[in-house]
Order: sequence, then structure tokens, then C-alpha cells
Amino acid sequence: MSDTEDYCAAVIIALATDEQRPVVKRKRKTKEEWIRRRGPRREPLVVEHKILSAMDYKTYLRMGADSFSELLELVTPMIVKQDTLLREAIAPERRLMATLRYLVTGVSFEQLKHPTGIASQTLGKIVEETCDAIVHVLKGLIKTPASEEEWKDVAVAFERRWNFPHCIGAIDGKHILIRKPPGSGSYYINYQKSFSVVLMAVVNADYEFIWIDVGTNGKVSDSGAFSKTEFYRRLVNNELKIPQPDKLLKSEMNQPYAFVGDEAFPLLDNLMIPFSRDYMSKEEAIFNYRLRRARRMAKNTFAILASRYRILSREICLIPEKANLIVLACTHLHNFLRKKKDELYNEGGYEVEDTTTGKIINADWKSEPSLLPLQHIACLSVPESSQQVRLNLLHYFNSEQGSVPWQDRLFE
Repeated sequence: MSDTEDYCAAVIIALATDEQRPVVKRKRKTKEEWIRRRGPRREPLVVEHKILSAMDYKTYLRMGADSFSELLELVTPMIVKQDTLLREAIAPERRLMATLRYLVTGVSFEQLKHPTGIASQTLGKIVEETCDAIVHVLKGLIKTPASEEEWKDVAVAFERRWNFPHCIGAIDGKHILIRKPPGSGSYYINYQKSFSVVLMAVVNADYEFIWIDVGTNGKVSDSGAFSKTEFYRRLVNNELKIPQPDKLLKSEMNQPYAFVGDEAFPLLDNLMIPFSRDYMSKEEAIFNYRLRRARRMAKNTFAILASRYRILSREICLIPEKANLIVLACTHLHNFLRKKKDELYNEGGYEVEDTTTGKIINADWKSEPSLLPLQHIACLSVPESSQQVRLNLLHYFNSEQGSVPWQDRLFE
């Protein structure tokens, strides 16, 4: 037999042998086998720290264990996911912890993936879904008064705590920095040449938001952002059910109920702003001092918010719609923790005034980065009726009936 014939015979024998070999069907691995191959699961760092000490809640989540448990119970139905054949779903507890950690620190998703044990792309989806759930379940905690009686309750608290009668809220606004959206040009650029959306809010005498609006482009001023809101439209059209003018304490003077703001806002019958600081008389300085004590509620509330949720004092690297959702979640969480009187959230967060000297004892947020204030633009047209309302308050604050014992000492 030739070499060629020998080779052909060998090939035929090999093929025949291969055909006789039994086919082994691969068994599909079960979920348990896949999980076992992945090795033991390591708990993320935030869970480990929870076990170490309850005080770690303050450092990592800015709330107490009871508040976290209550919030988790509220949002779980909206964020829980089903396990799949190959992978266990991320538990609601880890989702909420990761979201709160993102809001508290302001770090990027890439930085957050290590302590949470969750991929950065997944974190982006989790944070958005969880913030949406937080806003949904806590939406009833930011409530604008809907009747004269509710507005009067706000006014009573301002007069009792801050000696400003007929005040129904302190109003202010801040820039929230965002990354420039593609194709937006200069639409979101503010006076500091950064990009931002505007958070406008009204605050009561207990450091709580009673109205918020977020999303106006950063190019506007205080008054410009305010005039674009539904709240402003209802205010000027007398649709907010603000009480009718009433007598001031120990006086026969009828005075409208009003919000207090800074010099950028328009002076209206229902919105008081300070006198110009140029060539101020002592009486005007006293009026400004009394108004500033009430308006400090808005300033302090924004400062507390930014010091607890540092994402607000950094550039939010998300599109404006998602950045707005982040801001809404932070403001709703603020009211949630204020109403629960959560000690770990509220501890050290308040300025204290020494009325003998007028000196302010700083709160713990004084050393924190502050939110960018809105640019002040003077209002050139002021209604005469509004000027008269402000003059009436000036006379009242400088009268025996409306003065406070320490005010004269501050301006001697």
C-alpha cells in the first residue's frame, strides 16, 4: 500500500471513531452555581459602617437610624427590584444608602462605586430612580398655605420668634451649578460665568420650605427668576388667599401680610424689602435690622441645606432635568428631617444672636462652601402704596408699641 493510501485510510478510521463518540450535553448552570462561582459577597462600606456605630449615620447619611428606617419603608415599594436567574437585585437599603451618600458628599458616580460596590453606570440610574421616589413619597412635606388661617399661623410664628409682625415667609434664591448642557449656548450662564439653574424658595419661621421652584436658567436675577414662577403670578393676582390687612399688635394701624426679601426683589404691598443702605437714617437702619432678622430664615435654611447635601455646592454633572430632580430630593429630605426633629441633621445648624451686642454666633455651616447668591438688580419702579406700607412698618418699629428693647443700643 502506498503512502497516499495509508494516509487516506488513517483519516477514514479517525472520522469513524469520532462519529461513534457520545455527545455530552452541557448542563445549564443554575443561579446558585453562578453566585457560588462569583465567590463570597462583600458588603459595601456604607453597610459595614452602619454596623459599627449609630453615629456613623451622621457622617455617612446625615440622618439618624430611625429616620433612615422610616424613609426606607416609604420608598421601598418604588425602588425594589426583582432578582433574575443570574443576578441578585440590588436591595432597596443599598439603593437608598448609595443615593443619600451621593447627595451628602457630592462625589462623582465613579468615586462612589468603590464604597458602595455598585458600578458607576448603575449608580446613575439608581440615584435618579431613588430621588424620584423620595420626592414622590415626601411631596406633602413642602406645602404652601392654602387658607387665611394657615398663613396667619406662619405669621404668628415669625412674630413670636423674630419680632416681625404679619410676616408670612422669607423668600430668597440661589444658583445651583451644573455642567453646561450640549447646545445650550449662554442660556444657563450666570454672572460668575458658570452654568446654573436657580432654586427659589419661601421659608417659614422654623427653617422649613413652604414653596420651592427650581429650573429657571441661571442668566436671570432674583426678581427675574421670581417673576417667572407660578407663585409670583398668583401673588400679583391675589390668588394665594393671603389674609386681608389687619391691626398690628398694640396698634390701631392696619397692615398687609407680607413676605420679606432682599433688595433684588420688587417692593410690593405683600413683599417687603430693605431701604437702600446709602444715606440711611437711624430709623431706616432699625427697619432693615428688624427685616434682616426675619429674612435670615431663608439665608440660614439654604446654608443648612447646602452644608448637609454638598452635591448642591458642587457642579452637578447631569442634564438640567436630572439636576432639578436632585435639588427637589434634597429640599424634601430637609423638610422630612426638620419635621422629625432629627438631631443628627439639625445639630449645630443654627445661628444665635446676642441681643445685647447684636453679634451673631455662627452655626457649624459657616465654614462650609456657600451657594452662589443671585445677582442683585435695583428696582426702579415702586408703587406708592407699597412705599407707604413700608413706611408704616418703619414708624411702628420705631414706636413704643412696636420696638424691641435692644434695638436702640445697636445703633447708638
